[in-house]
Amino acid sequence: MNYPTQTDNANKATTYNGWANYETWNVALWMDNDYGNYLKARESANYDEFVSKLHKCLTGDGVSFTDEKLNIQELDEKIKELQS
Repeated sequence: MNYPTQTDNANKATTYNGWANYETWNVALWMDNDYGNYLKARESANYDEFVSKLHKCLTGDGVSFTDEKLNIQELDEKIKELQS
């Protein structure tokens, strides 16, 4: 498993594969790798709008699309990247 950049201990990690945390990374991953999510993200102005279009509340790995740990700013940036 790839652990964060600053430590080999996931409990002490400050980032996860360049993302704020595992939850943010996982949601971003599912935005890219699920074609339906990808289309919804490209059509959304921001992460909140993306979430409002979803018919499911969890990623395939069980992370909530509304988890309080999510870094919404990073996910908004991800949506902008998908649109370019």
